[in-house]
Amino acid sequence: MANHQILGDKVHVYKRENSRFWQCSTFLNGKNHRTSTKEESLSHAKEFAEDWYLELRGKHRAGELHNEKTFADAAKSFMHEYDVLTEGERNERWVKDHYRRCRLHLIPFFGKMGISQVTAGAVQEYRIERLKKVEGKKTPSRSTLHHETVTLRLVLKTAIRHGWLAHLPDITTPYRSSGKIVHRAWFSPDEYKQLYEATRRNMRKAVGEKHKRLAAQLHDKILFMANTGIRPDEANWLEYRDIEIVEDDATGETILEIEVRGKRGVGYCKSTTGAVRPFERMIERNQPEPTDRLFPVDHKKQFNRILAEEVSMSV
Repeated sequence: MANHQILGDKVHVYKRENSRFWQCSTFLNGKNHRTSTKEESLSHAKEFAEDWYLELRGKHRAGELHNEKTFADAAKSFMHEYDVLTEGERNERWVKDHYRRCRLHLIPFFGKMGISQVTAGAVQEYRIERLKKVEGKKTPSRSTLHHETVTLRLVLKTAIRHGWLAHLPDITTPYRSSGKIVHRAWFSPDEYKQLYEATRRNMRKAVGEKHKRLAAQLHDKILFMANTGIRPDEANWLEYRDIEIVEDDATGETILEIEVRGKRGVGYCKSTTGAVRPFERMIERNQPEPTDRLFPVDHKKQFNRILAEEVSMSV
């Protein structure tokens, strides 16, 4: 990292790897202060750093320079408040994911910075650091970085509420107009019929108690999900206690009433009548406790094998 000193070593001007802009820092009033010069030229950066230092020193002499709260302080307040203020309104796993991002990524990078130093430029440097290719380290996906940005924004909003930050910086990802548009996979009615007939055949030809049970579970899972419309991630978190067999007042039909736990807390959905018998079979087969997961196994290999077999038969 290139590093230069000016004003008798009172101010350091330096450039981080993979950054276009020079940074500057100084130690004043018992605290390190840093900022980006927004300059690519070293000479212009030194001029900026000198003016910045003289302004800081003037504020210090006038008694206007106070020890600024750090990003770590704001993150600590966020983690304390978010759990209390959103109790019952956010999924517990969603809340824990925010805390994990703070501890593992955001605080290690931004923690010692004054909260006002978390600028758009600093956030871009964070993204570059996270995307840097390191042997043996998996590069985060676009979705992962997006979630980290959401958590970062929540921490900065906490700082604004406490009066530690004047306004929220623009931390949107530059140079990209929009994300890739992805359409969810789906089955036509004929393809759905072909699928459940294939899983039924797979269930009948399975050998051994374990394989018969897994094949039956996959068959019922497909029928259950098609007749409830819940998403795979929601289905993975379902417990038997979340589901009740009821008589629907509007139609007089026997259906399932389901408490679905998503990132915004608990929501409710109603199934069609076609989901009732698969659910009853799972109860008979598994003899579950109320807190047992409905689908503790993802069945991916079995499901993909059946799809591959169906494709090969139709070619």
